[in-house]
Amino acid sequence: MSAPNGARFLLSGASVDFRARALDRLSIFLRSRMMRSVGVVALVAAVNAEVYLKETFNDDAWESRWIVPSDWKSASELGKWTQTAGLWYGDEADKGLQTGPDARFFGLSSKLETPFDNKDKDLVISYTVKHEQKIDCGGAYIKLLPQMDQASFGGDTEYSIMFGPDICGSGTKKTHVIFHYPPKDENLLIKNDIKCETDQLSHMYTLKVSPDNTYEVFIDKKSVKSGNLKDDWDFLLSEEIKDPNVSKPEDWVDEKKIPDPEDVKPEGYDDIPAEIPDPEAEKPDDWSDEEDGEWEPPMVDNPEYKGPWKPKMIANPDYKGPVRARDHATEKALDDRVR
Repeated sequence: MSAPNGARFLLSGASVDFRARALDRLSIFLRSRMMRSVGVVALVAAVNAEVYLKETFNDDAWESRWIVPSDWKSASELGKWTQTAGLWYGDEADKGLQTGPDARFFGLSSKLETPFDNKDKDLVISYTVKHEQKIDCGGAYIKLLPQMDQASFGGDTEYSIMFGPDICGSGTKKTHVIFHYPPKDENLLIKNDIKCETDQLSHMYTLKVSPDNTYEVFIDKKSVKSGNLKDDWDFLLSEEIKDPNVSKPEDWVDEKKIPDPEDVKPEGYDDIPAEIPDPEAEKPDDWSDEEDGEWEPPMVDNPEYKGPWKPKMIANPDYKGPVRARDHATEKALDDRVR
């Protein structure tokens, strides 16, 4: 993940009733085929709120605060993080972490000193990323996770929130905002994609989730998407479902069309062959009946053959349309709020 001078990962106190458990890990997860990135991370609370984690990566002790998942991939597949200010910077002393070789996997996680609970608080996740080399396919995500084995942390590790840019070829250029929702046991993606930046400059990505179940996404402090969690993610089931107590009547007719009972197969229809000798074929001049046997023309499809006979279809006078069970409101579509 590439970050510029002055870049920060920022996470402040949380909210939203979708939480299932207190969070106690902040992680950085990257997949890379053609990417370089530098990142500076800080985890702090909003104004007058608790500081959960602050990280600038400016000192050599960062390696004692962050764990590389050595059990996730083999040593040959894991890339090495480098502490650097990047190719261009405003202050060489203001550093971040940069991914190393192409086509490697990169991951880091750090345990929060205090378990993170989002009750009655705004949640703000903000960090800066810079792709110094033109990216072909890769992602730079930040995740909030419950208790886990940091040595095995990887792409399949359960998380509560995943946020950040994802770029791959010309088809995928979006900012992920994904919530894990325990009542469904699913990772829920936002319904409408949010574009991400694709140049080689520094960009700050920020996600804010509020206690009233609203959210807002910023890129470089500019709001690019906002709305309601219930509307933009499939947290809840449909408010109405088909009445499970209503079943199809035994005499219900499903067929829109039926064979015409008055249609009769033409006389001699079954005598028409599927193939006939090619009328344009000619016996080769060098063909010898004595040596080659009796010559027979090749067979070709018979244009008169229409396949097995079937009566024509007509509208069914008894058709009543599709069965429609009465809709009724669910008592709870998982829940009446996003919890």
